[in-house]
Amino acid sequence: MTLRLEDKQAIVAEVGEVAKNALSAVTAEYRGLSVGELSQLRVQARNSGVYLRVVRNTLARRALEGTDFACLQDTLVGPLLLAFSQQEPGAAARLIKAFTKQNQKLLVKALAFDGQLLPVNDIDKLASLPTRDEAIATLMAVMKAPITKLVRTLAEPHAKFVRTVAAVRDQRQAAG
Repeated sequence: MTLRLEDKQAIVAEVGEVAKNALSAVTAEYRGLSVGELSQLRVQARNSGVYLRVVRNTLARRALEGTDFACLQDTLVGPLLLAFSQQEPGAAARLIKAFTKQNQKLLVKALAFDGQLLPVNDIDKLASLPTRDEAIATLMAVMKAPITKLVRTLAEPHAKFVRTVAAVRDQRQAAG
């Protein structure tokens, strides 16, 4: 399919804007996937906040110039799709990893996070990053733990006294 210059410029602008605001990126070779399987992947991407696009490699290289994902430019070879995490750093990696479990034809080619190109086998690490809600919950638990421990420590002498009095009472009732 031949694209006009305006269409190419629009694609480069769109992908470049998404890349500027994205948190991480995954490139994967989709050779051998059917249209239905790609459509299923797109639906899953939309539901998980991942921008998924099949773009010509030359246009993708231009779109990634000047972004944190410029490190991906050398890996753009063959029929690739780009997946950008827009809300959570591990969303694209989780999506691609889950889809590759169902369909081995999708091959991960490159990962980028925070301006660095990561090895392909680090997809598990990137996919296991906590979601925003999980990270906030963990932070709150860490912040709450010292206060909880302090309250327990302060309450323990009174609780111990009450248990001692109850034990003496129970002992007297049993004896009498």
